[in-house]
Amino acid sequence: MKEEEMKHVEEEENLVDTESTENEETAADSPVNDENSNETNQSEEADPLEAAQKEIEQLKTQILYKTAEFDNYRKRTLKEKAELILNGGEKAVQAILPVIDDMERALQNGENTDDPQVLREGMELIYHKFMKSLEGLGVKKIDTDGADFDTDLHEAVAMVPGMGDDKKGKVIDCLQTGYQLNDKVIRHAKVAVGQ
Repeated sequence: MKEEEMKHVEEEENLVDTESTENEETAADSPVNDENSNETNQSEEADPLEAAQKEIEQLKTQILYKTAEFDNYRKRTLKEKAELILNGGEKAVQAILPVIDDMERALQNGENTDDPQVLREGMELIYHKFMKSLEGLGVKKIDTDGADFDTDLHEAVAMVPGMGDDKKGKVIDCLQTGYQLNDKVIRHAKVAVGQ
């Protein structure tokens, strides 16, 4: 019986040894599992960091593109503005060139005639053509005939006393014609005003 008991005890010891060995292996595996889980957690934590860094790089690139685009826009706008300043009068010059051609022809024809009436008619035609060209550009005369004196349109250079109550504050005479460009006064009319 003792032998049987001994075998039984040995078997129990073997079982205990086997269990402890399994426990040790499980314990030994446990830190590895923890390290693996830590690595997984770290890689998961690193992924948002990497994603954020990639997004930052993309935003930096977008900012660079937008800055370059705005700089190009600014340069193009400045260039267009400079061209407008240099060539802004082109339309006006083109409108006046036919009038200059007519004046040159009138001067050439004036040498062939001694009749002042013909010269006068030619000058009137050129004057009307020139005024039509200016009107096409938005230039018009400031009306002064019998108008009330208006400081926005007129410049009083003389006061004429004794004109009566009906002429008081009215334009009596225009000494220099005034002009407006698209309703903006570019030269005030110089007038004499009744007092």
